[in-house]
Amino acid sequence: MRVNFEELDYQRTALGELILRRRSALEVDGREIFEVKLNDEFLMSSLFHEGEVALADLGLAELTGEDWDVVVGGLGLGYTAAAVLKYDRIARMIVVEALAPVIDWHQRELVPNGTLLSKDYRCRYYHEDFFALARGEGFDPDAPGHSFDAILLDIDHTPDYLLKPSHADLYSEEGMMRLRAFLKPGGVFGLWSNDEPDMGFLNILSSVFDQADGHVVEFPNPIQGKTATNGVYIAKV
Repeated sequence: MRVNFEELDYQRTALGELILRRRSALEVDGREIFEVKLNDEFLMSSLFHEGEVALADLGLAELTGEDWDVVVGGLGLGYTAAAVLKYDRIARMIVVEALAPVIDWHQRELVPNGTLLSKDYRCRYYHEDFFALARGEGFDPDAPGHSFDAILLDIDHTPDYLLKPSHADLYSEEGMMRLRAFLKPGGVFGLWSNDEPDMGFLNILSSVFDQADGHVVEFPNPIQGKTATNGVYIAKV
């Protein structure tokens, strides 16, 4: 008898109970999917990752030159980071993740992108609070104040639906100005959102960056039998 549900890991973290599970999606041709829950909330599913991939593709499409140095804020199931590494011009990618078990899942190759990321020399995991680093000296532990070609962020649900209240200051005009200081000229900030782009946050981005756009990413939801959407914000220095 085939088991439909398997819990791969359970950890108590500073944010609460974190669970990684694998199941067969019987409603979607029985395909294998991975899901992450934090307390009673679903954080992510391997069934829906088009928005995470689009975050990398839309952000990096704005870059020129070579030897890109990129920060990915939030590892999740690794889809944004894996999409970044498809680009030959990536010289280094720092992945900042506050939850140590999420890094461990990838290093132990428990999740779909674990092998790809952990075996690519360009990928460096950094177990830290992205928001604390943004308030401080930046994302490179060996080079305070170092600037990057792109900073791609996927941690909170939306700019105003947050995993922690302490994240809120980043999404203010002052917070975006701090973040901009860690980008090179021509650099890009990209943000994933569960919701379509909001004009209020686009106005904040436009007041800080030279260019700001919101993108709607559509993808099929086979469980509900309809088209779903995410949002991606792209801002350029």
